[in-house]
Amino acid sequence: MRYRTYKNTELTVSEIGFGLWTISTGWWGNFTEGEATGLMHKAFDLGVTLFDAADTYGNGLSEELIAKAFPKQRDEIVIATKVGYDFVHHGEARGRGQREIPQDFSPEAITRATDAALKRLKTDRIDLLQLHNIRMEQVYDDAVWTTLEKLKAEGKVRHYGIALGPAIGWLYEGVNCIRERDITSLQHIYNMLEQHPGRAMHEAVTEAGKETMFLIRVTHSSGMLEGKYTAETTFPPTDHRSHRPRSWLLNGIKKIDKLRFLENSERTLGQAALQWLLADDRVASTLPNIYEEAQLIEFATAPDCPPLTSEDIARIDDLYADNFGLEPEEPKFKGTMELPKESAVAESA
Repeated sequence: MRYRTYKNTELTVSEIGFGLWTISTGWWGNFTEGEATGLMHKAFDLGVTLFDAADTYGNGLSEELIAKAFPKQRDEIVIATKVGYDFVHHGEARGRGQREIPQDFSPEAITRATDAALKRLKTDRIDLLQLHNIRMEQVYDDAVWTTLEKLKAEGKVRHYGIALGPAIGWLYEGVNCIRERDITSLQHIYNMLEQHPGRAMHEAVTEAGKETMFLIRVTHSSGMLEGKYTAETTFPPTDHRSHRPRSWLLNGIKKIDKLRFLENSERTLGQAALQWLLADDRVASTLPNIYEEAQLIEFATAPDCPPLTSEDIARIDDLYADNFGLEPEEPKFKGTMELPKESAVAESA
């Protein structure tokens, strides 16, 4: 394992982190407490120090799992969690498809949610508190950011940032937050198959001269970049991938065939997908979806595999620019996203 430190901070994280949504929400199968904490212990043994939760994952379950898995290792792990969804009054989003429950980013709600998370985590501090899927309204609401600074001054939060989703998009929320606020971290979807709008957010950091770094989720495009799907692959009814159109599977397999050159005797395609992300020094850590031990071992050892060459990266860029030789697909975006005209981002400045 290798480690990176957020710029201008003392916050150091493993290049491969563990996102708890896979083991606490039911979207990737159901896990007993023993199975979940067992995977977390194995990750820790492999050098993983970053554990990323959210208060809405399993109605607090993801945070409770961290407390149960690491009762004596608090100073050896980095705890990231998220607040913003009012699951206390409306229930979590599990089983609701892409429908979201109401949010509350009032100063009182942020403070209340943070205190509740600390209690579930059985700790006195959250290393990275992330606002979960903020809208543009929150980007420009000074009260939100004053509240985060107050929590930081009180020692309850060491650093803060935002996490954007739940579907790809959210370009302007991300870009404008980078420009307007001094956030340590921005979590978003990004991978070799889904580079927009993530790349634009990364470039916005450089253009604005900011120190913000990124946590990357959906690193393998919902498992596609692990390279194991076939046209016969099916998913259990409770698995979120079962709700995707068949074209997602068939087109994805065709794209993966074009990326097989990244595999060799020393590196799997799944490891190459993580190395492609880590080639960007603006990335602090990656959060691959982990739901079994063999896969965990594969991902955790990715930083030690032979790195991608500049020729590899250029070839990936060319394939992506040509949509891997396939007909263009109609994008589905959320947030204030619209598909790019290059001038659109500039005009939002």
